Amino acid sequence: MNIINAIVNLIENPRTQILNDNLGNNRANNTGDALEEYVKDIFANTLDQSGNKRIEMISNVFSYLGNNANPPDAMLKNGDAIEVKKIEQESSALALNSSYPKRKIKSSSPMISKACREAENWSEKDIIYVVGVVKNNKLKQLCMVYGMDYCASEECYQKIKETIKNGVETIPEIEFAQTRELGHINRIDPLGITYLRVRGMWGIENPWRVFDYVYKTTSKSFNFMSIINNNKWRQFDNTQDLLELEQKTPNLKIEDIRIKNPDNPAQLNEAKLISFSK
Repeated sequence: MNIINAIVNLIENPRTQILNDNLGNNRANNTGDALEEYVKDIFANTLDQSGNKRIEMISNVFSYLGNNANPPDAMLKNGDAIEVKKIEQESSALALNSSYPKRKIKSSSPMISKACREAENWSEKDIIYVVGVVKNNKLKQLCMVYGMDYCASEECYQKIKETIKNGVETIPEIEFAQTRELGHINRIDPLGITYLRVRGMWGIENPWRVFDYVYKTTSKSFNFMSIINNNKWRQFDNTQDLLELEQKTPNLKIEDIRIKNPDNPAQLNEAKLISFSK
């Protein structure tokens, strides 16, 4: 399974109600969790499944399903990683908290869990950011973009992080503790009982804003957009399924576009824009 399968599943079964009170305790309890479940369903083609059947089908597609504490939210078996983000307005930015944006995810990253690292034999995966605009339990907009087309290289973010961290640690007469955060300062007060954690809270503009020069939403009740660079597109062996679906599906378009290189906007990369509305 890959992003092409997910797009085909979505277009063939374009459901936008993502929260069902009858899902039970084993499914979503809030709209953020519900969007993650919805994304699992479109990748695993389980929108019409429930119970053990759904669990089995999802297990066959994913090697790892994560939690809120560690990225990513999911990994496709022998495929890409997935990070799901929910916002309530098209203008809202994405809150990434302590994790800066990622072009790819590596098994050596200290941010991932042991279970993720050992889920399969892997060293690096491309990451898909799946972003949904959800209002009143209705999915209004959904997009899928690759980190490599959306985010700068790791060095860009790491340089800023290290500069801030090193700056904090140069404060004189302060006791520091080892931490993965920007800083952890102990014994701030005379009694030595107060500490300070210095944490990064990362955010990024949502894809609709980032790619507004190639895509505009319609007035329809649901809009979908995906951008896949041509190098990645050529790696899939099932793109013909989507091209054939375009021929018989109103409001589905696959266009050749050029997008800015996140590391050097003066360079334009060839890509596909897949858009659908209903």
